[in-house]
Amino acid sequence: MKLPIVFKKRNIQTSLFLILLGLSQLFIAKENEKQNKEAKPKDFDEIAYNWTRTFAESLQCIKRKHYDPTTNLEEGMQKAIDAVLTALDPHSGCLDPKAFQHINESTSGAFFGIGVVIDNTRNKKNKELTIIDALPDCPAHKAGVRSEDKIVEIEGEPLEGMSTEEAMARLKGKQDTKVTIKVLRGKKNELLTFTITRGVIKERNSLCFYLTNQNIYYISLNMFNEQSINQIKQLLKESSQKNYKGLILDLRNNSGGLLTSAINIAGLFLPQNSLVVTTRDRSNKIIDKYATNQAPVTQGKMPPVFILVNNYTASAAEILAGCLRAHSDLLTKNPLMVFLVGTKTFGKGSVQEIIPISNNCALKLTTSLYYLPNDISVQGAGIEPDFTIEKTTELPEQIAWFKKHYGTEKALSNYIKPIGFKDNETKKDNNKKNNQEKKWNERVKEMLIADNQFRAAVRLINILANTQQANPQLVATTKKARSFLKSIYPTDEKINMTEVLVN
Repeated sequence: MKLPIVFKKRNIQTSLFLILLGLSQLFIAKENEKQNKEAKPKDFDEIAYNWTRTFAESLQCIKRKHYDPTTNLEEGMQKAIDAVLTALDPHSGCLDPKAFQHINESTSGAFFGIGVVIDNTRNKKNKELTIIDALPDCPAHKAGVRSEDKIVEIEGEPLEGMSTEEAMARLKGKQDTKVTIKVLRGKKNELLTFTITRGVIKERNSLCFYLTNQNIYYISLNMFNEQSINQIKQLLKESSQKNYKGLILDLRNNSGGLLTSAINIAGLFLPQNSLVVTTRDRSNKIIDKYATNQAPVTQGKMPPVFILVNNYTASAAEILAGCLRAHSDLLTKNPLMVFLVGTKTFGKGSVQEIIPISNNCALKLTTSLYYLPNDISVQGAGIEPDFTIEKTTELPEQIAWFKKHYGTEKALSNYIKPIGFKDNETKKDNNKKNNQEKKWNERVKEMLIADNQFRAAVRLINILANTQQANPQLVATTKKARSFLKSIYPTDEKINMTEVLVN
């Protein structure tokens, strides 16, 4: 009678043992899986061998089985190589013969094209390419292309999947040949088509003004190439003849260019042999150091420099802005005061090396990162300005319409007009029409006058100049001046508030 009971107990014990054994095996399996995930990834040779074998097998299968195996095979091979590189990072890629030729031509300052400044920080997955500006009296400008137009198609091919280098190569070509583009314009995304005749483009990368009533110089630079240093050098030599208050260096929408040009421009402001930037490899080892190799243009103390930056300020432009500010905080002899005004920069601090390969192609390969003189990398982080000033835009169409028709006393029907009142609406409309016919430099003047970031820089220069006269100790160094200006000048930085309870 007792045997069945003992048998039952043994069954229960056995079941418990099996359950525990299963749980322990499951735990061990989970631990092994966790360790496998944390294990060092396969090395490059192993991955490359496994998948090049698969790729070769695929090609052999295509050759044996596909109905027409040579159709677009070259293009497909180029895209395959490009896909491998773009999977590594967004700035690496394969340059086909046309794109490689564009890279070689783009730094010379003269080529056959349509004359637009484009946003080259674009990712190739984007379906559009933003035009930062149409250069004055160039084919695109004459055809009616405007800044902020977004190219969505070139010669019938959509931009999606097309690299920026490839897009620029397609816009260029032989002199007097035509290229057709489609662009989206404005908030309504109006689709427009332009057929533009290519011509010789002598890029004008800078525009200079002297603000006579403010005693301030202004220079914009939308790209770094071989001409850039001569343009800024000429301005600094001319301005050094005057006792001016300050210089506004506009690097907004400047997405980079030649690093050597940025280094040479830094040399116009900094003492000879000043460190501009270093490059570090994937082991964080310093590969190269780049320093200025000439004496600065101005002898003695340089007036303060206010650099305008935004989210389109990238690569070499970020290096120049960050380098000048870093040295501004360090220099004691002949101090150079540098302040950044605007919004956070793009954060492109990686180095791409162009490596020619067979079939007239080239690899654009990210090989290292840039580090500023204060040992800070801008890669992925960008540079925070000293004075955050968000760019204000024109009123949305609906608000502007509402303000025109309902937002003023004048909009009401039968409003009372003072004696001798004259309506100037017609005159304003005529002025607006005349503005459309003005030259590019006149248009830029009007844009700057309405530019709140530009006006903020002008105000900051005037405040600093007045303080230097009244109480120079408050702004004796760059750090002191930055702290003082931030304490009295309202910016668009976040405002923290706590409630005050009152009865």
